[in-house]
Amino acid sequence: MRILMLGRGVIATIYGQTFQHSGHQVDHLVRPGRAAESGDSVQTDVIDDRRGPLGRRTRSTSPTRLVESIDTDDEYDLVVLSVGHHRLQEAVATLAPHIGDATVLVLGNVWDEPLAAVAPLPADRVLFGFPGAGGGFDADGVLHGAVLRSVRLGTTGATPDRRELVRSVFQRAGFTVQDEDDIRGWLWLHFVLDAGMFAQALRSGGMATMVGDRRALRDAFLTGRELLPVLEARGVDLSRHRPSTLPIRLPGTTATLVAAPRRWCRSPARASRRTTTPPPPNPWRSSRTSAAPPARSASRPRASTGRRHASDDRCGPWTRPPTDWRHGASWHRASSPSRRAFRTRPLRCPRVRAAPQSGEPSFTA
Repeated sequence: MRILMLGRGVIATIYGQTFQHSGHQVDHLVRPGRAAESGDSVQTDVIDDRRGPLGRRTRSTSPTRLVESIDTDDEYDLVVLSVGHHRLQEAVATLAPHIGDATVLVLGNVWDEPLAAVAPLPADRVLFGFPGAGGGFDADGVLHGAVLRSVRLGTTGATPDRRELVRSVFQRAGFTVQDEDDIRGWLWLHFVLDAGMFAQALRSGGMATMVGDRRALRDAFLTGRELLPVLEARGVDLSRHRPSTLPIRLPGTTATLVAAPRRWCRSPARASRRTTTPPPPNPWRSSRTSAAPPARSASRPRASTGRRHASDDRCGPWTRPPTDWRHGASWHRASSPSRRAFRTRPLRCPRVRAAPQSGEPSFTA
């Protein structure tokens, strides 16, 4: 199948590369003079969600075929438009006379009335969708980004055979297709959510800074929620998009979950593990991993916890308390109501020689 990608941006490059690897012939239509500047290959460093449950980082150099003009004799089967919403009408007006009977997939944000934005093209040839990829080019021209396993496609507009053609292209490349009955309302809702995110990113000093800030994320979701009346005035039935409106219906919870991984990576404990200087020895660690256990002070005798259980000296359901005896242990009555002992989870028995605080018991295996 012959596929034409408009431009050689992030979305066009990532999906064009996946289509090419799955056996399709892919051309990139660029402005005059850009073919010589961009070259005949592209280097990518992409986290690919199709290659595992947590994705896999792949680096590759793939050939790209750049063209600066097209004609109806080229007979493309599929044309993919992934341009900014403010340039969509210009792109469609430029391509319409030269793509013949090709199916057109608009892959990106749309704020205007979708069918009005592609007015030069018949509605039964156009399909709307949204990508699951993003990234950017560095100074050396290397594309760094990520691509999700799924892509969203609308089920209205194009004829069934054209929808099936687009689905087969993505499925052959290893993607899963999510059908969206109300793609018009979904695209407008996504546009509103993006407006809240980017507005807050400007106030926070950048998108990377905002992602790790729980309060900034919450404010971004609240800004998106304030724009919902605009969608209702445009005739969007928000009850059909409850999963997509979850972040703005629960802004605090969603912000906490989104910011948690970034905050954990920047925590002092994680940062100390990346330092080159080894940490000082911990006297509370097990004597099995330390050279010599700290000696017990003669002036602080070991406190007794009562009668010792018969299995106290071996691993089993009754084991020694952990290093910090407040965690992981629970009080459990021994044979006598007046005597108590510690019962912990059945873990490996640590040989701990603890330095007790005033009034706290110490344990020695």
